[in-house]
Amino acid sequence: MNIKSPLDQYVIEKVKEMRTARKVSQIDLSQGAGFNDAFVGHCENPKRREKYNLQHLNSIAKFFNCSIKDFIPERPI
Repeated sequence: MNIKSPLDQYVIEKVKEMRTARKVSQIDLSQGAGFNDAFVGHCENPKRREKYNLQHLNSIAKFFNCSIKDFIPERPI
């Protein structure tokens, strides 16, 4: 059972797409963005409750040198 909303899942997938496209591991993103080592892995695991909030996305955008908008859908879900 997926316990994350469709919006949460969209954001998680966008972060994962960027992470994998740039060949960054879960732990490298976690550490580089200032999170607990396992945080990104927990967010990407559909069985876990962890998800990104705006502060997390801001830190991830700083790490990837991109806009926070790159992780948010253009249209409502």
